[in-house]
Order: sequence, then structure tokens, then C-alpha cells
Amino acid sequence: MKRIVVGGGGIAGLATAVELRDLAPAGTEVLVLESGDRLGGNIRTEYEDGYTVEWGPNGYLDNVPATPALINRIGLQDEVQAANERAAKRFLFRDGKLHELAASPLKFFASPVLSVPGRIRILGEPFAPGKPEGVDESVGAFATRRIGAEAANVLVDAMVSGVFAGDVDRLSLASAFPKMAKMEAEHGSLVKAMIASGKAKKKARKEEKAAAKGSTGGGASNAADQGGGGPAGPGGTLTSFRNGLGSFIGQLEKELHSSIRLRTAIHAVERNPENRTWMVRTESEEILADAVVLSIPGHHAAPLLEPLDHDLGEEVGQIPTAPLAVVALAFDADEIGGDPDGFGFLVPRGQGPRILGCLWDSSLFPGRAPQGKVLLRAMIGGAHDPEAVELSDEALLKQVRTDLETTMGLSVPPIRTWVFRHRVGIAQYDVGHAARLERIEASVKSHPGLWLAGSSYYGVAMNLCIENAGKQARAIVDYLDQ
Repeated sequence: MKRIVVGGGGIAGLATAVELRDLAPAGTEVLVLESGDRLGGNIRTEYEDGYTVEWGPNGYLDNVPATPALINRIGLQDEVQAANERAAKRFLFRDGKLHELAASPLKFFASPVLSVPGRIRILGEPFAPGKPEGVDESVGAFATRRIGAEAANVLVDAMVSGVFAGDVDRLSLASAFPKMAKMEAEHGSLVKAMIASGKAKKKARKEEKAAAKGSTGGGASNAADQGGGGPAGPGGTLTSFRNGLGSFIGQLEKELHSSIRLRTAIHAVERNPENRTWMVRTESEEILADAVVLSIPGHHAAPLLEPLDHDLGEEVGQIPTAPLAVVALAFDADEIGGDPDGFGFLVPRGQGPRILGCLWDSSLFPGRAPQGKVLLRAMIGGAHDPEAVELSDEALLKQVRTDLETTMGLSVPPIRTWVFRHRVGIAQYDVGHAARLERIEASVKSHPGLWLAGSSYYGVAMNLCIENAGKQARAIVDYLDQ
């Protein structure tokens, strides 16, 4: 009988374990060892008095087939909840007020979110100089080169804060936003890439209609189901579950039930080269395994890897993270003028507020707060402000309330609050990340039967963790068949 040990019960580890369970030959044992007393990693949902409060991410985009495929596989498709249409309305705080980020080019260029020269500079994007050869360009350098310094410092800086809580001048474009790098590489311009994407989507819709007319049932193209494709990638719809992402983790836990061991930290991993087996040591036992997947943050994996391969452990341990705190606040809707209309807002650096932004959760997903109540979540900390995560609850709440009064005019006290801390936070794919991954992959190849997974390496989004879990599971099964 073969045995595979998955270290770490976050979304990457759980998705890998489900894939292995379904792909591996009958009789293969899959064990998930989680050091904590719960699964899910940064994905966690609190349920209190009618409130559904997320610790970390509040959803995923439905544009990566691997995620809905996993949801269907575990029977949770009926619980899927798309965000309210108002999620399309997103805001940015600048010069003392919230500005809606218009979706259409005409409305954007009429908006004062950028100065007139800043908007005119964006029009020159198709004529911007190309990428310097042989350079792992930062997101900030790329944005400045293509759309100008003002748009880079305002729009792109805020976007990077919203996705990575990162530093726009340190993150690698190719590693953090590979689709954007691909757009430029294939079309020479972001504008040209978006035009090509629009044409591809129109073509996909026409093909779907034509196929539907000629189909006797189920023969239509699935291009539209996947967002149409194209160099810019499908936009996707923000999606979650009626009871939050915690229900996704709970269903994965039910699927794997007897395969999961909580409060079981891995203390060491050792390989026997003679018979290609691994010994996984915990506090109380030694587990013989044919393959090991370390699906834990890089700095937690490093101490396990260094005795095995010092250089590998050092490389993995040097992947930086940005700590983050999430402060959720509930209000009486009548006291604040009703539910905010939109997704929420981001704050570029230098605009005054310390928060990175705020999500209007009860507007996005109806049912997240009781009738007549409003639930908001503000993010604070990140690469530019890592010390914020260590502030006391009182100091964090005071700062967030001050910033929400500045940005949204909310002067009334919240009726309840929650504070969540992510001291490990979000992995940062700084310039040089791709080269580091190449060195890590080369080292891992010298230890057959070992795999590294999770957001430290190939993508911080839940979608990418799930997508890569499938790829790795297939590789592991192939390895065990050798």
C-alpha cells in the first residue's frame, strides 16, 4: 500500500489531498497533518448572531475551471453564491473623497480620479517603450513605463495593496501578475491586448449561439462558460458560498474526515534513498511515506528542509510575507444611511488613511449581516506597514474608525467589532521570485518524492492554489507509478 503525507491543512493541502484521493490507485492512503486545531489556513469564517464574518478572503473569481470542478466534486455547488451586481461598483479614495472607478473608457476619462495630464498620459499606452530585455521588472516600473507615474502611483499602487498588501516597487510583474506580463509580450500593448480579448469574447459568444442552434442537446461550445478566453483573461464573477468560505473548508474536511489529523505538527522529514521512502516525524510518531507534500508557508517549511538540503531550506525561508490585520465592524443600517452601494474602496499610499481599503461585505453578499445591519471589513498593515498587525485591538479599532470617518463619513460607533491578525500574511513575489523558484525546483528534483505547495510559490489566490494542487497531484501519482 502506498502512503502520501500532506503537511498543512490550508486550501492547497486540502485540494491536493482530495485530488490524490480521487487519482491515486485504490488502496493508496492520503494523510493530512495539520499543526493547528482547525483547517483552512487564512480561510476562516466566524458565525455570530446572524453575522458571517471572513477572517481573510471573502470569495474567488469563477474564471478558473479547477475551482468549480472541485466544488462540484464535493457536492457543494448548490451553496455557491455569486456577488451582488453592485460588486461592479468599486471606489478609490483620493484627495479627500471616494471616486468610483468607471468601467467604461469614456466614463473613466471623464472621472477626476486622475489629473487631466495623468489621463492623457494613459492614452499614450500603445506607444510606450517595450520591456527592457533580461530584466525582471517590478510592477511599479512596468506601470510607470506603460501608463505613467501618476496612474502607477494611484491606480496600480492601490491594486497591489488590494491583492498582495504589497510594495508596487518590489513585486515582480512576471511573478505577481503574469497575465499582465503576457498581454504585453503577446500584443506589445495593454490596450491592444484588451481589444483582442474583446474580439475573442465576441467570437466565442457567436460560436456558442451557432453551436446551440445546431445542437440536439449539450453540444454547445464551453468557451463562454470559461469566460471566453483571450489574452487579458476572463474577468470572472466574485463568488462565495451562502455560509461563507468556511463552508467550503468544512465540506473538504468532511470529504477527507479520517485522513485528517489535527494538532499534529511535522518535526522532521527524512529520505531513505535506498528504497525511495520518506520518514515523517511528529511529536508522537514516525510515519513512513512514499511521497511528502509540504503545503505550508515557506518560512514554516524552511526548518524542515534545511537538515535535508541547506540551500533549499534557505531559499524557501527567504520568501517574504506581508503581515495583515482585518478589522470587521457592524453598524445599524439606519444610522449610516443604509448599505453602502458597491464593492468597497482602496486607498493609495500618501492619501492620509492608514487602512489599505475596506470591503462592504453585506452589500456584496446579502445575508452576511442580519436584516437592518451592515457589515464592513477594513484591511490594515501590509508590506509598507508591517508593524500595524502588532497594535492592540483598541489601537486597531481606533485607527480604522478614524479612517472610515475620513473616507466614508462614518462617525457613529459600531455595534460590534472583530479583529483578526495574519502575522504570516500574504507571500510577496518580489523581483527575483521566478529565479528563486527555478533554484527551488532544481533542488526539489534532487529529492524524489518531495513536493512543495501553497501560496508561497505559484499564486496567492485560492483559485491558483486549487489549480496547482491538481497539477501536483497528477505528478505525484505519475511518480508513484514509476
